[in-house]
Amino acid sequence: METMSALDAAFLQIEDRNAALHIGSVGIFEGPVPAFDAVRAEIARKLDRVPRYRQRMLRVPGNLGRPVWREDPAFDIELHLRRSALPRPGGDRELAEHVGWIMSEPLDHDHPLWEDWVVEGLEHGRWALVSKVHHSVVDGIAGTDLLTRLFGADPAPGTDTPATVAPGRLPSARALVARAVREDAAALTGAVLGAVRHPRKLAGQARTSTGVLRYLAALRPVGRSSILGPIGASRGYRWAEVPLADALAIRAAYGCTVNDVVVAAETRALRELLVVRGEEPTAHLVRTLVPVSVRRPDQHGAMDNRVSAILLDLPVDEPDPVRCLEAVAERMRRLKHTHEAEAGELMTALGDGLPPPALMAGLRLVFRVPQQFLTTVTTNVPGPREQLHLAGRPMVATYPYVPIADRLRTGFAVTSYGESLYFGITADEGSTPDIDVLRDGLLNAFAELVIAARVAGGVR
Repeated sequence: METMSALDAAFLQIEDRNAALHIGSVGIFEGPVPAFDAVRAEIARKLDRVPRYRQRMLRVPGNLGRPVWREDPAFDIELHLRRSALPRPGGDRELAEHVGWIMSEPLDHDHPLWEDWVVEGLEHGRWALVSKVHHSVVDGIAGTDLLTRLFGADPAPGTDTPATVAPGRLPSARALVARAVREDAAALTGAVLGAVRHPRKLAGQARTSTGVLRYLAALRPVGRSSILGPIGASRGYRWAEVPLADALAIRAAYGCTVNDVVVAAETRALRELLVVRGEEPTAHLVRTLVPVSVRRPDQHGAMDNRVSAILLDLPVDEPDPVRCLEAVAERMRRLKHTHEAEAGELMTALGDGLPPPALMAGLRLVFRVPQQFLTTVTTNVPGPREQLHLAGRPMVATYPYVPIADRLRTGFAVTSYGESLYFGITADEGSTPDIDVLRDGLLNAFAELVIAARVAGGVR
């Protein structure tokens, strides 16, 4: 058995009927559609590369410990692979709406927390694989690692032989409680001894606490807008593709990062949504949570979450696209110097040291109060440059999916693959029927910035 970290457990704790906390992707493959048995066999052969896909989550009674991962003695791959077909004409809109329906449904906590859907009937003889995996299993970086493990650069079908797993019975409730009590006692003892033996490390954490104060200061309420508010269970989904060369050209012209370009384009899209709705895009109206990976090189491949986050006010009040980009870049540079990411990591580490009953009770209390300090979420995860394959078919595009919860009505995810950037936009379907405005706004923002970069001559 393996105990979840506090962060992994939090993603389970905050999930409710209106917030399914799985991340995902939509892979588009060249046809013809392989036999469903061939897809199943290919994934089954590679399950040993992802042990978590055979494990189920077990809660400790009374929340006396954080949940644990344990091999599922009743594991059946048939419960995790689904098949569906689009109505004609099988275009982007039909697929996007189908993905929204798939992502609206939570994963079954009584089984390993993942699902794959083979979707047939796409235009031009293509097909899709829609993947869902709970956020307690992976973060964005681990999700990309997962993608490369299950797919492959070699178009030939894999030759892996699935190992025979004999997990035995699931532990009893009494055994789970006893194990949790032992772990809690050991953790408390280790924390006390660590403070005595390593006072300099404790002092270093105290210095990082200045970042914590700045982090907490950033949690001031944002202005009221239609982008923040109660959400339902149904999700809308759209995507966009942009040449990576365009983002690199903008970066070169304005001395910023590709991530700055991505966030500026998102800012422009949200500004457009506000304008279309007749709302004034004022300062301090939109704040995004930007996950920051704290995964060390030796931790790549681990199936868990190793992320912190920074909080960024988006300059939706700036009408000029170039000045908007410059404002985003300056704010990102400033945040990197305030140690907010380190502060977030410290707070996550402190969560690992809290007694699980206190941690779970605290999470329940926090998420019962309607939050007013975040408006959206933005994830940007580099993807593979080489082409991947499944069942001998090349993947020609991959669009990420980010979940939304706790009054966040929109979420933006982007990944790179080959020579393109692929955006996925998630929205609460009930409050954001105009999700197409966000998609079009992203594309328009890139077009504006590319033109401006050319005028600037590529030198800033």
